[in-house]
Amino acid sequence: MKNSIINTIANLDQLGKNAIRFGIVIVFLWIGGLKFFTYEADGVVPFVANSPFMSFFYNHPAEYKSYMNKEGDLIPANHQWHIANNTYGFSAGLGVFLITLAILVSLHKVAPLASIIGSALIFLMSIGTLSFLVTTPESWVPHLTDEQWGFPYLSGRGRLVIKDIVILGGALITMSESAKLYLKEKSSKTNLVS
Repeated sequence: MKNSIINTIANLDQLGKNAIRFGIVIVFLWIGGLKFFTYEADGVVPFVANSPFMSFFYNHPAEYKSYMNKEGDLIPANHQWHIANNTYGFSAGLGVFLITLAILVSLHKVAPLASIIGSALIFLMSIGTLSFLVTTPESWVPHLTDEQWGFPYLSGRGRLVIKDIVILGGALITMSESAKLYLKEKSSKTNLVS
């Protein structure tokens, strides 16, 4: 009985790969869709404003700390600043990009090459997201009154970012699976021609 349970577990790898692909698609569709909402756009501001690779998307990245809204809070003056800063324009563009990546990854059975590209872009994006741990001070617990602050004490934002290590690994799996499917289809077409 023990061996049959272990054999069953040993054969779960394909189910796990499907779950990873499904998870990536759902996460990117959902988070991409949320990028069109004010609170979500406001939430990414510290990451984008502090990134040497992304801050150019904003008109006034250095000023963001004075205009932060708490999640679920909408302060009209801060909202106007975010409009002028291009916070919402950038976030909408990011939303379209994330939704596009989800669609590309989901097409692996009908368009494996497109799925390879989507997975590769998610892999690269995950590396970029992980760079926020270095560039964004808000990724770490601030030095206020507690003695636990800075590295290794991840803040809520830091805990959100560190999870991208899993997405990075998942993107490698989905990219590899799509590449295998692409090569198999290409080989089948070559054999038909021969």
